Amino acid sequence: MQPASAQPSSLQPCAQLGGASPDLCFVYELIKSKPDMGKVMVGYLPTLRTVTDPAMLYIATGILGATVMPHNLYLHSSVIQTRAYPRTAPGRRMAIQLGALDSTLSLILAFMVNSAILILAASAFHYGNPPRDDVADIGDAYALLATSLGAKAASILFGVALLAAGQNSTITGTLSGQIVMEGFLSIRVRPWLRRMITRGTAIIPAAIVAAVMGREGVAELLVLSQVILSLTLPFAVFPLVHFTSSSRYLGKHANKVWVSVVAWVLFAVITLLNINLVVQSIYTGSFGGM
Repeated sequence: MQPASAQPSSLQPCAQLGGASPDLCFVYELIKSKPDMGKVMVGYLPTLRTVTDPAMLYIATGILGATVMPHNLYLHSSVIQTRAYPRTAPGRRMAIQLGALDSTLSLILAFMVNSAILILAASAFHYGNPPRDDVADIGDAYALLATSLGAKAASILFGVALLAAGQNSTITGTLSGQIVMEGFLSIRVRPWLRRMITRGTAIIPAAIVAAVMGREGVAELLVLSQVILSLTLPFAVFPLVHFTSSSRYLGKHANKVWVSVVAWVLFAVITLLNINLVVQSIYTGSFGGM
């Protein structure tokens, strides 16, 4: 599935820097906000209300989509083909192990960034001094962070972190589209044209929503985009687990039984969450309160 004109590995340092920058910024802000780690740990525990409350389910699904973006699964699978490893059985085994480690670390990094945003919002606003429940979107958060944390740099670093994360998503999204089109569909498009199409497809709807609905519409569109990523996630996970668990395709490099079992269970959980969201949305007549 490796596209001839793409060199994802050459951009990997940029992507790694873009992924590390938000973490560094949020580390500073988390230190300033002094979150209650006991409440943070409790917050990681799932509750029944998460799947029964339509609003909470909508947000939880969006967080899932923002953390495990389906297109990045294709990107990480493709990057391994650009590695300089011996084309022997031991070399392939080493490449697979390093590829698995690379994907795992990337998902952990994404998890840390999304966790940091939630923890920062809770500690700086909802449990701040004084507590604030009027923070409706990113714009409010940016404006109030300096006041809540007592440091002007907090708002600036928050903006830098979001900019770095956005640039990283832009790079990986464009590369993933190229990998899928060239690898699966054998469609080759000039890089500059692909970038124009990919970014135009993302920017034009966002600009229209911003012009028509204002900042509130952009905030809703941002969450909706993450929910859509979650809804498409099973379509990327199913073939990934199927092929990597099959000795017919991977031979001795196929997943171990316990890995396959865990992967299929996670696939089932993700799929059921998405189905639950769709069913509740149909039943209530609204999608995430919209």
